[in-house]
Amino acid sequence: MEIKVQGDQIESAIKSLKRQLIKDGILKELKNRRAYEKPSIKKKRKQREARRRRQKAARRQMR
Repeated sequence: MEIKVQGDQIESAIKSLKRQLIKDGILKELKNRRAYEKPSIKKKRKQREARRRRQKAARRQMR
């Protein structure tokens, strides 16, 4: 991943980097790996996330 800094615009480069990390899902992955997650908890979390995605897609279709 590469972010170009033009002049003294370090703040905007940091914001750009953070947006890119969020978009790629890297920050979420780091958060999940900070501590061990039991397989049963991981399965429940994955199911909850899948349900949320399905509901979001259904709401989007209703529009």
